[in-house]
Amino acid sequence: MTSVLPLWFEITSMIVLVAILVVDLLLIIRRPHVPSMREASLWVGFYVLLALLFAGAIFLLGDVQHGTEFLAGWLTEYSLSIDNLFVFVLILAAFKVPTAYQQRALMIGIVLALIFRGIFILVGAAIIERFIAVFFIFGAWLIWTAWQQVKPGGHEEQGDGWLIRQVKKVMPFTDEYDGGKLSTTVDGKRMFTPFLLVLISLGATDLLFALDSIPAIFGITQSPFIVFTANVFALMGLRQLYFLLGGLLERLEYLKYGIAAILAFIGVKLILHALHENELPFINGGEHVPVPEISTWTSLGFIVVAMLVATVASLVKVKREERAGGERLHLGAAEPHSED
Repeated sequence: MTSVLPLWFEITSMIVLVAILVVDLLLIIRRPHVPSMREASLWVGFYVLLALLFAGAIFLLGDVQHGTEFLAGWLTEYSLSIDNLFVFVLILAAFKVPTAYQQRALMIGIVLALIFRGIFILVGAAIIERFIAVFFIFGAWLIWTAWQQVKPGGHEEQGDGWLIRQVKKVMPFTDEYDGGKLSTTVDGKRMFTPFLLVLISLGATDLLFALDSIPAIFGITQSPFIVFTANVFALMGLRQLYFLLGGLLERLEYLKYGIAAILAFIGVKLILHALHENELPFINGGEHVPVPEISTWTSLGFIVVAMLVATVASLVKVKREERAGGERLHLGAAEPHSED
């Protein structure tokens, strides 16, 4: 698959992005803490600015088409990553992870998400090269996922799910945390801490979200480089965003509808593209089907509008509830769980 972007730019970008993630991870390992609102805001702003500068570089070094594809892909993956983060919130609450170590759990979850998405990107690109009809499958999957988003109970069954119950049957676990350690010694016996269960839950969640996010972005661009970098930028700053939004994240009630609309839209776009490029003999005799195709600019506009409407509607409802109940809109890290 050829690229209009210079090879040196692609290689340098990958090295710099991986280096940033490694440094971020090392900072958390060396100094676990709850970031202040100012610190979290600066980091989130830095990563968003970095993504916009990267998009500008693609516009300059590549072309308008690839720059637009990156922006649309990044916004799509960012919205899905926020949904991923919401499930992380449920997991951390279910396992009562000490606040000081939530950053470490979040960062590991983000790294696992990047690994799983990287694998699916390689597999997806290889399949698309050989079998364009896979877009029928991708499209149907995204439409089904959109329905799963809006149906009742779409984010339930976190915490002690089936996988966690099976793990508990074969491995000994303590009821208490030992800092950020995965194992500890109790009465001379080596046992695992709940922190390992947290990481297993986060990894399983990452795997499920990768199954949604990769078909979604391949509906916008077929450039593996843009797919991967859009995913990296979408995952950057998520742990800081978690502490910045605090309790507000789970009150963005209409966010799931915005994400569902985006997934359904891209699902339809994929199916139309598959029909337009059709080679299946049982559809129109193996000939291309003359259907309209949705442009990248249309996709970008729809994604922006869907997220804006969902976010604004959620905030309006939060403000109404705030006035009715005399509460204040809460930003910043949630209060630590009591361990007593």
